[in-house]
Amino acid sequence: MSSLFGRTAQRAAPRLRATHVPRRWNTSTGGASAGVEERQAGKEALKAGAKRDPELYVLLAIMSGIFGVAGWHFSRSPTSASSERSVSQAANSKPWEEGGGEGKYQYHPGGDTSTKKDAPSALNVVIIPNVTLPKELHDAYNKWGKDGY
Repeated sequence: MSSLFGRTAQRAAPRLRATHVPRRWNTSTGGASAGVEERQAGKEALKAGAKRDPELYVLLAIMSGIFGVAGWHFSRSPTSASSERSVSQAANSKPWEEGGGEGKYQYHPGGDTSTKKDAPSALNVVIIPNVTLPKELHDAYNKWGKDGY
């Protein structure tokens, strides 16, 4: 049985001969003419390949477009280590600086320089509602300070 497979495999696969590719350092022609001939041969091979596979032109156009858009995107907005957005600051709104004005730190909401808005406090502010609950409801619904919260 194995001899049958062996004979079939030898018949199905034609013998390929290795083509001789001259090395650059072994070429007998000298000077700049060898480089020109090689470039011309490369251009002809490229044209022959393009005639054989014309869909490569479409692939070239698509890939060039993708790389162009990616280059344009990363040149305008490169990736950064943080996702913080820049906020336009109001002039003289830093009270800790010399001549920085008085009051809270201010910024321009949405970049509109005609309006100023006070920035939120950097401290954690907790608003405690004025609600009285019975002790059993307070213990059931108030999770502050309990394990897991």
